[in-house]
Amino acid sequence: MEQVRIGVIGLGMGFSHAKSLAAGRIAGARLSAVCDFNPAKQEMAKETLPSDVRIFSDVDAMMTSGEVDAVIIATPHYGHPQEAIQALNRGLHVLIEKPAGVYTKQVREMNSAAAASGKVFSIMYNQRCNPLYKKLRELIADGELGEIRRMNWIVTNWYRSQSYYDSGGWRATWSGEGGGVLINQSPHQLDLWQWTTGMMPKRIRAFCAFGKYRNIEVEDDVTAYAEYENGATAVFITTTGEAPGTNRFEVTGDRGKIVIENGNLTFWRLRVPEPEFNRQYTGGFGEPECWKCDVPIVGDNPQHNGIIQNFTDAILHGTPLIAPGEEGIHGLTLSNAMHLSTWTDNWVDLPLDEDLYYDLLQERIAGSNAEKTVREIGPVDMSKTFGAY
Repeated sequence: MEQVRIGVIGLGMGFSHAKSLAAGRIAGARLSAVCDFNPAKQEMAKETLPSDVRIFSDVDAMMTSGEVDAVIIATPHYGHPQEAIQALNRGLHVLIEKPAGVYTKQVREMNSAAAASGKVFSIMYNQRCNPLYKKLRELIADGELGEIRRMNWIVTNWYRSQSYYDSGGWRATWSGEGGGVLINQSPHQLDLWQWTTGMMPKRIRAFCAFGKYRNIEVEDDVTAYAEYENGATAVFITTTGEAPGTNRFEVTGDRGKIVIENGNLTFWRLRVPEPEFNRQYTGGFGEPECWKCDVPIVGDNPQHNGIIQNFTDAILHGTPLIAPGEEGIHGLTLSNAMHLSTWTDNWVDLPLDEDLYYDLLQERIAGSNAEKTVREIGPVDMSKTFGAY
């Protein structure tokens, strides 16, 4: 294969991917087809995309058309695992949008299908391309921070108005989206939290507020506390109802502290590791000498195109994936645990009880009273949603 023929399923977020492919921004790939059940979006595709791009209203028809070698799945969240399994079973390579799904039990089935297929399977964790987080991961993996003791992430610059929630009938509902800020806005942070540190917690206690700031039934304000096997702790705070917001990720180890904020990475480096200083120091009041290091960040963030290019290169050349699809379950585990902790008003041990989570989610779907008057807001510049990264 010299060129990967890619079909895009879902022309919401997926439309920006389709335009990038159609514009030739992905070397070795071309847009061959798109699919959406909405006639208005089909018409938009017809008016905007090249004439040789086939437009489908049925997913299976596109998958079996012989027109595509791979698909990008950009449909509402519940559909990601179902459509990925369908594509993998059809012999197609798959790139799914985040999140991997709504509940881990569903995603585990998708991962099994991917492993059995032998096809390339990736997830749109485009912030793994961000040189800020790549550098943080590198410094931690190389031991520069020592043993991690504490993590704090405040990500509250996800402001969303009521008009945003009213723009789609599936948005902010248990049956359509499967959650709120944890499942829609924060999956990137939940992925980066464990990807950069290489650590998953052993248990989580969370407090989710549902419809605190907006007329929605899902969570729009979350504070969570996590504990790790080595004694480290973490706090994760997110909301869509505050302005102005903050995005500050702080990781402390026994050799110092790293802070990512406002596009900068600052390393507060201890000259002597804290445990060593504590053993040797006899002066009472005092603390280790500390150097403030503004770490230079080299390279641009190619965002979504970086993941699509990597996906294409993996198909054509066997290039290792930046974001293997199987890893989508990790961040989803964190969000599922936060929901479950709130629903049961208790700690949740990891791995979590997937059957209990599923049962309680079904209760919320069955008890949903969401009735929405959908107010379309027209084409949206999705680049404006990247600010919280």
